[in-house]
Amino acid sequence: MDVFIIGLSGGVGSLLARNLRARGDGVHGLVRREEQRADLASQGADARVGDLATMTAGELAPLFGASDAVVYSAGSNGGGREVTDAIDRRGVVKAIEAARLAGVPRFALVSVLPEAGRGQGMSEEEEYYFAVKKEVDVALTRSGLNWLILRPSMLDDGPGTGLVSLGPAEFHDEISRENVAATLAELLHEPRIGRQILELNAGVTPIREAVQANIR
Repeated sequence: MDVFIIGLSGGVGSLLARNLRARGDGVHGLVRREEQRADLASQGADARVGDLATMTAGELAPLFGASDAVVYSAGSNGGGREVTDAIDRRGVVKAIEAARLAGVPRFALVSVLPEAGRGQGMSEEEEYYFAVKKEVDVALTRSGLNWLILRPSMLDDGPGTGLVSLGPAEFHDEISRENVAATLAELLHEPRIGRQILELNAGVTPIREAVQANIR
């Protein structure tokens, strides 16, 4: 399959690209700087240079080409409101519209667990970030696309164990970016999973088995 990743150079996006390439998939994506494009090209990923914050849906759609799926894994990670608004809100909305224009069959969004910041005395910027993430989750479910929303627990840089807990509702703890990327790759390769919100945490179930258990 051919997958277009928005957030290709990010933590989850780059690991997802590596996982997909190992499966023999074509990987494309969007980066902001030319040096990122050159670096990713050396790794077998076809990156296009563009600024998601200023591009229109009409400018983004042609970049998707004949992709089988678009994955949106870019995020501000709870930074300032301006960045959150540009990337986590308007960026997702533009990508959804671009996917419609391009006729992309599937759209996967990497989101967050709603309770991820509960009880931690979040700042106003962080509160805003979680509100925006919820808003775009709703927008995607109402888009008419064949969508998938993956809500991982808090991300860490630990090694991928290949073991997770995946389902409609999961506890919030921590999970490695490698496990998130591997789970997302497996989900993309399972066409029977669609129009579902799945939450992801560290666990004891092999990733492929966990994905198969969520086929509806």
